[in-house]
Amino acid sequence: MTFDSRRHDIDALRFIVFSLLIVYHTAMLYLAGADFHMKSTYLTDTLNFPMVFINRWRMEIVFIISGLSCAMMTQSSRGAFLWRRVQRLLLPLAFGVLVIVPVQPYCEGVSNGLVAPGYGQFLLDYFGGRDWPAGAFTGWQHSFTWNHLWYLVYLLLYTIVLVALQPLLTRLRPLFTGLRGWRLLVVPALLPLAATVFLKLRYPENHALVKDWYAHAIYFTMYVYGWWLGNDRGMWQELARLRWHALMLAPCAFTVYIGFDLIYSENLLTWASAGSWPMRNLYMWLAICAILGWSHTWLNRPFAWLPWARQAVYPWYILHQSAIVLLAYWLVPLKLGPVIEPVLILAGTVAICWGCTSLLISKVNGLRLCFGLPARPGKNLAAGAAVSAA
Repeated sequence: MTFDSRRHDIDALRFIVFSLLIVYHTAMLYLAGADFHMKSTYLTDTLNFPMVFINRWRMEIVFIISGLSCAMMTQSSRGAFLWRRVQRLLLPLAFGVLVIVPVQPYCEGVSNGLVAPGYGQFLLDYFGGRDWPAGAFTGWQHSFTWNHLWYLVYLLLYTIVLVALQPLLTRLRPLFTGLRGWRLLVVPALLPLAATVFLKLRYPENHALVKDWYAHAIYFTMYVYGWWLGNDRGMWQELARLRWHALMLAPCAFTVYIGFDLIYSENLLTWASAGSWPMRNLYMWLAICAILGWSHTWLNRPFAWLPWARQAVYPWYILHQSAIVLLAYWLVPLKLGPVIEPVLILAGTVAICWGCTSLLISKVNGLRLCFGLPARPGKNLAAGAAVSAA
């Protein structure tokens, strides 16, 4: 396990985790009882446990990876670092909200029977501040939505807070990086547990930025954990050493957590919460430790596909959910069957992301900037130098 100027394991893990979002959001079309922008007619409960298994750590590890990326870029002054991050995040966020995301509320609203067909007129109403019927689409109250791009909004906020608190967080860093053995597998789960106990029921996660204190407490903590972890050789060696322990303990914690949750929902304050909440957060952290430890062991090498993946991940993230919703809007009414339909939606989403990124975005400098890629005249995506995603 070597530490060089390019952390190949983080690059590879970033692409794998963001690719998992495509599978996860496609599966949301078919999960009975789940809240998503489109729903198939082929709903099932069989996806519930696999989805919970992934959902308890999927966004937490995304923010850890974001913190890791920031830790590897903070060699310049705080002001210069912040300006680079604002440039990296703000334009793709604005472009995504204005150009990529609107297809989602349109498809959702038409499918709900509360928006008239006709995308051009919808855009005029959408950006004109029309009062929409209640429940027309996610964000109807505000006449617009950022949907899955909430992550960029939160990441931008956390970056600003990190820069402001950097002197304090630097002094606190040894409390985290000094953890070894069982303490590394348990102690970091205590802060998310405290957030769960004091904030979860009072401030349910809403991705609306305001009054989302539970989500902020969890995700900012993970972001700081990633920043603290950074390129600390001792921590990474310890995560690799403990990878088998974490891999074996995580399913045990998940089983106990699900056992309590089956008695009473974790969203209700009952005696079962005393078991459910600690095991939920312990499982989350053990899963993350296992993923980080195994990825550092297996993925820290210059795979041939990494130069492409480093740059593809950001445009794929911005594009993927709009592609899923649009394909579902077209394909669900055709009733193609519970196998063909999800296969076509998943394959079509990958094809759209690949085609738009490799054949269009990578070749047009203006689009490269809008999707978070640097402008480099005359070079295509596959030939590009490494660039870290958000």
